Amino acid sequence: MIALLQRVRRAHVDVDGGTLGRIGPGLLVFACVQPGDTPARIARMAERLAAYRVFTDASGRMNLGLKDHGGDLLLVSQFTLGADTRSGLRASFSTAAPPDEARAGFEALVAECRARLPVVETGRFGADMQVALVNDGPVTFWLET
Repeated sequence: MIALLQRVRRAHVDVDGGTLGRIGPGLLVFACVQPGDTPARIARMAERLAAYRVFTDASGRMNLGLKDHGGDLLLVSQFTLGADTRSGLRASFSTAAPPDEARAGFEALVAECRARLPVVETGRFGADMQVALVNDGPVTFWLET
């Protein structure tokens, strides 16, 4: 599983002109399920998203995770994170899970995150989504399990 996380002041995701998920300060995470991602890998990613230290403590150091900081989480599925771009001019998506496996994995990630955090919003799997954010920092990390 791949996750691109961004610390945000606010973010929202729209589909068909309506807002599906909206958060205040917290993390916007684009997630890509890869072939063979196991429940253990998905649970590990949820743990990392809840605890990855991207928020500053009283001394100004990035020592606080989302569950310590108290921010919100917006999860958006994004299969293009799994693209192989090493050659040519068109990406190959062989490292992203097929749609049915990816949907199940993404839904499992959402459930795991909701078990750990009070506010978890999402987009719609497979939809044409418009995502808006105000990046905080900017602080952006690429995580893999």
